[in-house]
Amino acid sequence: MRHPRKLVLLGCLAALIVMTILSAVVGWAAPNLISRKWTHHITTVLFFGFGLWSLWDGYMEDGEAEELAEVEAKLDADWKANPGTVKGGNKTDDDSKKERQPFLTQFFSPIFLKAFSITFFGEWGDKSQLATIGLAADENPFGVVLGGILGQALCTTAAVLGGKSLACQISEKIVALSGGVLFIVFGIQSLLSTVES
Repeated sequence: MRHPRKLVLLGCLAALIVMTILSAVVGWAAPNLISRKWTHHITTVLFFGFGLWSLWDGYMEDGEAEELAEVEAKLDADWKANPGTVKGGNKTDDDSKKERQPFLTQFFSPIFLKAFSITFFGEWGDKSQLATIGLAADENPFGVVLGGILGQALCTTAAVLGGKSLACQISEKIVALSGGVLFIVFGIQSLLSTVES
């Protein structure tokens, strides 16, 4: 809400794309380390586990979004620590500032890098990453990457463009319960494909 939406969206999408590709590579490599039969069983168990976990989170949701509160507090602290400065000065000042900047900020916007790093590390070890690994171990990794990127791009774009107004209209409890049901459906589908083969 405080920064240019384009930079925030690009940073978040870049992080999610990198995370999806890394997860799919790990999932693709897993059957080479463990038999395909076992990776399929592990994937099935993960789907049921994530489904139950999401249903539990949705059921126990008390309306307080702790994670959102933490992120907003961090953003508020960052905003207060680095209020916008007036741009001015001459070319010599700009050149000396550029020399003192960290390497990546010479090529990428600090806002882009912040959005990328917050999203990348925030998603590390998340259910979506583990589900991507499981799907890539059991299905075509290229399809998993394409579907994962498309799904996350749609959700991230809606979140960045809709922001707080969208969050006020959609309950976290409904999202968690819907996600839990969807994971359970994937688990049932995976279990049925095991029984058929």
